[in-house]
Amino acid sequence: MGRLEGKVVVVTGASRGIGAEIARTFAAEGGKIICAARTLHEGEHQLEGSLERTVAEIRAQGGEAAPVAVNISEPAECEKLIEETHAIYGPVDVLVNNAALTYFIPIADYPLNRWLRSWAVNVHAPFFLSQLVLRDMISRRSGSIVNISSSAAIGPGRGPYPSTSALRGGTCYGAQKAAIERFTQGLAQEVYQYGVSVSCVAPSQVVPTPGTIFHHLVTGPDDPRGEPPTLMARAALLLATEPLDKVTGRVTYSQQILKEYGWIDTARGTGVDPSRPVSGFSRQG
Repeated sequence: MGRLEGKVVVVTGASRGIGAEIARTFAAEGGKIICAARTLHEGEHQLEGSLERTVAEIRAQGGEAAPVAVNISEPAECEKLIEETHAIYGPVDVLVNNAALTYFIPIADYPLNRWLRSWAVNVHAPFFLSQLVLRDMISRRSGSIVNISSSAAIGPGRGPYPSTSALRGGTCYGAQKAAIERFTQGLAQEVYQYGVSVSCVAPSQVVPTPGTIFHHLVTGPDDPRGEPPTLMARAALLLATEPLDKVTGRVTYSQQILKEYGWIDTARGTGVDPSRPVSGFSRQG
């Protein structure tokens, strides 16, 4: 029996990249997966990937999944997502807040509409979706919310700064991921009494996905600096299925948590080197 046998799971951003890998991994463990994203059909987005592809791959392996095309930057669409989940599979057992919208633009040049939209996707949607699924989880005194963060949440520390140290316009995204990490522990404390787990995990290294390749964070799928998406998927699975007292409130990194639990033998990347001279909420583990 899989670790998620019969559990209803909602994964946002499941059309490609880390979200698609999480959906496939959770389905292989017996979960009933609602795959949510804006791109339903292949070719509707400039990047490769779609809900129809992710769902087809899951079903081809004998798993159970259904697509729900939504724009989670809109609260009404978040409500639609959970309503359709209830209609298809029933109450939600696991929510994975993975969807992200990233613009690498310096603050001085950041268009207001993009600023507001990215906060709607990266921060407001995880709040609202968590609130919606907690109606299921609190009443049954069980459930798990896994938030996906990034090493961008780690600040650069105090100045002075070398002229070459700018983060290519990542200040907004970093602030959003730092907010998600603090949100994770605050919510974990609030719902602990109801048996609901809330945790957060970031990649230890950049995961080669259509998005990170598009933004030139890695050169391609085989970039040696990258981390296979399977590691993030397994880390999310661990956090979603381990007992409450072992993982709730954890803000960690993929390889760090996998090595701690013996799921991998060695770990590399962010969060592994405690001597890194920077600040960051996620470094508190």
